[in-house]
Amino acid sequence: MIDELKIYRGDDLAVSKNIVLHQPTLNEICDYGEKEYFHMVSTLTSVGADLKWQLDNIGIDYTKIDDFELFYKLFIKMFTVRQTSIIFGDTLDFTKFELCTNTLNNELCLVQQIYSEEEESENIVIDKFTYSVITDYLRKIHGFKTNEQLPANESTKRILIEDDRDAYLLNKNKEHHSYLLNLISAMINSEGFKYDHTKVWNMKINAFMDSIKRISKIKNADLLLQSGYSGYGINLKEIDQKQLDWYGELN
Repeated sequence: MIDELKIYRGDDLAVSKNIVLHQPTLNEICDYGEKEYFHMVSTLTSVGADLKWQLDNIGIDYTKIDDFELFYKLFIKMFTVRQTSIIFGDTLDFTKFELCTNTLNNELCLVQQIYSEEEESENIVIDKFTYSVITDYLRKIHGFKTNEQLPANESTKRILIEDDRDAYLLNKNKEHHSYLLNLISAMINSEGFKYDHTKVWNMKINAFMDSIKRISKIKNADLLLQSGYSGYGINLKEIDQKQLDWYGELN
């Protein structure tokens, strides 16, 4: 269901009849509130390894809870429709979903009942597969990577939990600074970026994040090639050829 070219074009994703995911522009994110926006998106895409000490604090082993279980146990009631409408529109209301069992396969799912203008009811269903599509899309448009860190043993797990707790306590009272500001400033002043201060705000978030990585990849390839061909720099035969392929896959 995830078409990378359509994501780059900025298309919305219709997961089902009533679940349509909108890809916002920088303008929409700024108007919504950057801090609140990224908090919501990162929360909805969180996995157990992102919440090591928080889960441990309530008696849940972060290595044993799956992503969908984490979502319906901790996050489904966290955000109002006003908060999620920037991505999910006004129909989907996470606070109204209830945990149910699908009688066809006996698996847990989340169900929200909605009514049409004719007062006819229908259900919006988020099951494990639907949730995986939603999170896959959100990660792709923002360039998020899934935290797959797993401990080798119980001792390592305790160390990781304590490290995670210490990092949280260290940073929780730090003053918020814009994540996008420096990126936007760098890009509009960067050679090769085609958008000025006025036009950049209309860019979809995926195209903007892609531009950051692409221009960085192009510049890195150029520097390596210049050094290699100068006769005094690096040996190009010893360089991973993917680093020289500026139109190749982005990490």
